[in-house]
Formats: sequence, C-alpha cells, structure tokens
Amino acid sequence: MSMQPWEGRDRLVAIDIETTGRRLPSLQDIRKAPKGLRQPGIIIEIGCLELIREGDGWRKARSWESRVNPDAPLHPDSIKVHGIKPADLKTAPRFPEVADALLAFLGEDLLVAHAYENEMDFLNHEFARCGRAAWGADTFTADRFICTKEMSHAVFPGASGSLDALCDRLWLDRSDRFAHHGALLDADLTADAFVKMALGDTGPRDAVYE
Repeated sequence: MSMQPWEGRDRLVAIDIETTGRRLPSLQDIRKAPKGLRQPGIIIEIGCLELIREGDGWRKARSWESRVNPDAPLHPDSIKVHGIKPADLKTAPRFPEVADALLAFLGEDLLVAHAYENEMDFLNHEFARCGRAAWGADTFTADRFICTKEMSHAVFPGASGSLDALCDRLWLDRSDRFAHHGALLDADLTADAFVKMALGDTGPRDAVYE
C-alpha cells in the first residue's frame, strides 16, 4: 500500500474560505485587462484549524480565522450561503493585512481542504493581487493539499462529493451549518471528516437504536 501524504507528519491545518461568490478571472483575462486595473478581491473569510498528531490519531488544537474586506461586491447567492453582508466587512482588514498572520499559522504544513482546488485558487489570486506573487506564479500548489473530497470518492465510490453529504455519511453533526456556512465551522467539519476517513472510522459512533 502506498504511503499516505500525512504519514510521518505531526501537524496538519484544515482550511476553508468563504468568498464574494464572483467568478475568478482567468490568467488570460487578467493579462488582457487595461493597465493599472486593480483586480477585485475574492476572499471574505478564512478559517483554519490545527490538527496535531497524537499517537495513531489526531487532535484539534489552535484555530485562526479572519474576515477580509474584498473591496468588491458580494453576489446575492453567496450571501444566502454564508450570511455575511457587505456591511459586515466594512471594518474588516484587507488581505495584505492578514497575509503574514495566515502564512505564519499555516507554516510549511500540509493543508486539509474539501474540494481543495477552490481554496488553492482563491489564495493564489489574493497573493498575486496584493503583489506578493506574479500572476500565474502560484503561491500554493496541489501537492500542498490533502483533499477530503477526493478521499470521500475513494471511501464512498459514486456518492455525492459535497461536504454536507460526506458529513452525513460519516455521522458528523453538521446542524450548525443549517443556517449559514462559515469558514472556521467548515474547516472544523473538514478536519473531522479527514480524521474519520484517515483512521477508517466511517460508521456510526455511539448510535442508539430503539
């Protein structure tokens, strides 16, 4: 059996990002844009949760979260998902103000994300947008991530890849997500899902049948 990417690791970071709901521009679109045009932000909230190796398993430790002022409009459909309104972001820091704290928390460790391409693309966009990387020169690459959506396809072949569906199959309580999604909440659920699948614990826990 091939070695899993988290084997031999003592620390992982689960991460989730909420956004404006607007489409990320392609690299071609960015290069065609008028000179001096500032690309709008995409990230409005970041949530991170540390997982520390404990024996054969993992335990949750520190968390880090921040809202982010994107200097861009929010799509109405996105607001329905996360419940964050433009007024909630007026006094939030802009991405350059949180970038160093985010990088310090992530360190050099692997990141656990659900449908990781989204988090990777959002982060790469913001780091390029604030001038800390060239457009097209990725700050984060695929080998930095452990994807719980990909793990779920291996554990539950043919099943839906959504985080909600995965939580239900793993008997994880996602009731806090019924009203609105949140970056730290989703990072926490992603961490739980990762741990259960990594340990092969995919059945009901403490279930009571009458």
